Amino acid sequence: VQLQASGGGLVQAGGSLRLLCTVSGNSYMINAFGWYQQSPGKERELVAAISSDGRANYRDSVKGRFTISRDDVKDTVSLQMNGLNVGDTGVYYCYADLNPWDPTGPLKDLSPLVYKGPGTLVTVSS
Repeated sequence: VQLQASGGGLVQAGGSLRLLCTVSGNSYMINAFGWYQQSPGKERELVAAISSDGRANYRDSVKGRFTISRDDVKDTVSLQMNGLNVGDTGVYYCYADLNPWDPTGPLKDLSPLVYKGPGTLVTVSS
């Protein structure tokens, strides 16, 4: 499985971006997808994830602003990011989890059995 993220860029606070992750290879093996953010000096952190049946969950700081979606026909995963703020700055990585992922309750991390691709840089200016 190979993942390629795109769509990052420089945007002013309050603006929007749409990240796209293109999946190639044995995509039938994948259960869940997630988008992770790595900000300067911080640990990589899960922002949003979506299960095999299309249920999503989000980090509290992005709820109501970000929307994750998947298209299993086109083998793509998107992250629509609205109302961006400086705290959203970072490199965003698309992850594919071979294990089932639980979308209920507080946001749960993906399993260790994941594929990940190169990130795409999002910079939000104030």
